[in-house]
Amino acid sequence: MSELVKDARQLSPLAQEALRLRAVAALVAGRTREDVAVVFQVSLKAVDNWWGKWLAGGREALVARPRGRRVGEHQVLDGVEPQAIRQAVLDHRPCDLGLAGQLWTRAGVGNLIAKLYRVRLTEQGVGNYLRRWGLSFQRPDKRAVEQDEEAVGVWQEETWPAIRARAKAEGGEVLFADQVGIRSDQVTGRTWGAKGCTPVVRRTGNRFSVNAMSAISTKDRMHFMGFPETFDADVMCRFLDRIAGHFDHKVHLVVDGHSAHRSRKVRAWLADHPDRIELHLLPSYSPELNPDELVNADLKRSLPMHSRARDQAQLAAENRRFFHRRQRQPHIIRGYFGGPHVRYILEENCGRVAGDHC
Repeated sequence: MSELVKDARQLSPLAQEALRLRAVAALVAGRTREDVAVVFQVSLKAVDNWWGKWLAGGREALVARPRGRRVGEHQVLDGVEPQAIRQAVLDHRPCDLGLAGQLWTRAGVGNLIAKLYRVRLTEQGVGNYLRRWGLSFQRPDKRAVEQDEEAVGVWQEETWPAIRARAKAEGGEVLFADQVGIRSDQVTGRTWGAKGCTPVVRRTGNRFSVNAMSAISTKDRMHFMGFPETFDADVMCRFLDRIAGHFDHKVHLVVDGHSAHRSRKVRAWLADHPDRIELHLLPSYSPELNPDELVNADLKRSLPMHSRARDQAQLAAENRRFFHRRQRQPHIIRGYFGGPHVRYILEENCGRVAGDHC
């Protein structure tokens, strides 16, 4: 018969389940246990075992079940120990707990387990625990030790809501701005290639750079200005002129504490145009509070993938093309405000895209 098998132990769990069910069906149909053992090439002991399970539990007693240990069964760490280690990894650095380094590795977590519970695990075993706890190996974000956490809290809970409320009451608009520089020798990025054979990308050996000032609006708009010189108060005033000329209502411009933003010349410009632009400074050492920083990161990640500039003029043109492309993609601009660190509540999209550029 076609049901014959050479060794039932070599079958998959589902195939073994089907074999058991068919053998029991043959017994129910009146075949003898000897005939069933011969037809399906299994032992009489196996046939008797299946029949006993059938009588005791019916079909459910014969279905395939997961093999091996259950998750969490016979673990070295038990009780509250796994949660304690997981929380220590999330809340502290190794050096905070008397271990070496600032970054957690499998060896570091293993040393912590050994220190607390006198149990030594292999790195693979530690990795299994970490994955089971929902942790993954990640590149950490950076925070300046000089950052004032209290000032950051005040910005998020008081300053930003007040700026947004004022802009809404005045019929104005909020923009976040920042400056960025792109160099011809910037890291190229990554590409696929054969193992052990590094791909080669041709580009100029000359060094040159271009700069840009960009601003993104809480209404999904982007504005930018390119410039070749170093960013200073004169460039900032020129950018303010462009922003003011582009809007017919007041703009609340949020920037970092760069010296050009706090210069006497910029303060004088703002004093002469109090109804056009109001400047708001972010807390020091807090780039994560500025969603326009994500524009800079996007530019530095995207440009090397497409750039083949041989001189400063070509690099400036490619820089402008990036900003023009993003101006036509308001959904991406909106995504900058929903970054992983701070999610700003946006105004309703007014349905048009605008830009300021040179």
